[in-house]
Amino acid sequence: MSIKVRLIIMNFLQFAVWGAYLTSMGSYLISVNLASHIGIFYAMQGIVSLFMPAILGIIADRWIPAQKLLSFSHFTAALFMALAGYYGMTAGTEVEFSTLFTFYSLSVAFYMPTLALSNSVAYTVLDKAGLDTVKTFPPIRIFGTIGFISSMWIVDLLGLQNTYGQFFACAAIGVVYGAYALTLPNCPVSKAGQNKSLVEALGLRAFTLFKQKKMAIFFIFSMLLGVSLQITNGFANPYISSFGSIPEYANTFGVQHANILISLSQVSETLCILLIPFFLKRFGIKQVMLIAMFAWVLRFGLFGTGNPGSGVWMFVLSMIVYGVAFDFFNISGSLFVDKETDKSIRSSAQGLFVIMTNGFGATIGTLGAQVVVDYFVDFKSSMPQVTQWQSSWFVFAGYALIVAIVFAFVFKYKHHPEKMNKQ
Repeated sequence: MSIKVRLIIMNFLQFAVWGAYLTSMGSYLISVNLASHIGIFYAMQGIVSLFMPAILGIIADRWIPAQKLLSFSHFTAALFMALAGYYGMTAGTEVEFSTLFTFYSLSVAFYMPTLALSNSVAYTVLDKAGLDTVKTFPPIRIFGTIGFISSMWIVDLLGLQNTYGQFFACAAIGVVYGAYALTLPNCPVSKAGQNKSLVEALGLRAFTLFKQKKMAIFFIFSMLLGVSLQITNGFANPYISSFGSIPEYANTFGVQHANILISLSQVSETLCILLIPFFLKRFGIKQVMLIAMFAWVLRFGLFGTGNPGSGVWMFVLSMIVYGVAFDFFNISGSLFVDKETDKSIRSSAQGLFVIMTNGFGATIGTLGAQVVVDYFVDFKSSMPQVTQWQSSWFVFAGYALIVAIVFAFVFKYKHHPEKMNKQ
């Protein structure tokens, strides 16, 4: 089996684990009367991302080969996710937040670092094979999104998106991946840099970038935009499913298969990656970031105005817009950071970008979104809450609009097309 095929399988499994529960967990939590805790469940992914990737990264660099640590992490994450599923199965509707949240938190604490570990394994293996990572890795990475979509569909079609069964599905894929990771080529530890300071090892040198006004503003807005990242993952499925309480929409495809409808977002994400080089070269980072920001306004606004019946086209358009909102921000932002920082802190700067977006931003966003949803939506009411849900989406759209307008005035950057062409 070729190196590329082996890495394609690795990426497929890496994101299939995540896709099994990420977009449907909110609906399960509502079914066991934990609606008010959706935010903290999703925020935990951001919280552990602040420190666990750095810790496991140091271990992989110094003591344990990355592919072995990848295997251990997935076996451990799968164990705790299986315990979450088992607890959900035995407790029924009497699930206690503290127990379920503990098992889940321990699982994601070991899963989130594997996003970086899997990249490290891929880059190391490709380098050893003499392949250009810039050209070779993106087509391989696309299969990660395909894996994410596949597990979303499987969970949906098996009728698991509202049950604890999604945790078992996640655990099963994790066990398969844990075993498969042991078959990957060896990634030797590095004896160099053993004397690095803790500050250097954790990548904290990149925080010196805040001394540059331009970079400080960029990172702050990265955090503010990162607030939007996990909102639809946590609340889109419960919202679309809530239309089921209205007879007119109860049997529509969207209500019956919310996960499949939402998966169009990931399809769009895969396709929009191809647009980034053109837009970034043509318009520059400021305009591309503004496009992403206004795409988030549309993403949330279309959720608030659509429905699974005659207005399903608005939901579909919202899913298509997601590709622009997500990719134009995440990937373009990452490329901007790479071009604007010194090579000596390149990795640390990328880590800082992730911390600001997926760490601080996503954590603040999901907790804030929970407050907004709790304010409008009465989960204990027997009456349909669709109108109340829509108010929440309009608040999210308003937030994204304010961030975009302020960014347009505050972030000063002159685009130089030739700079984006430099390697």
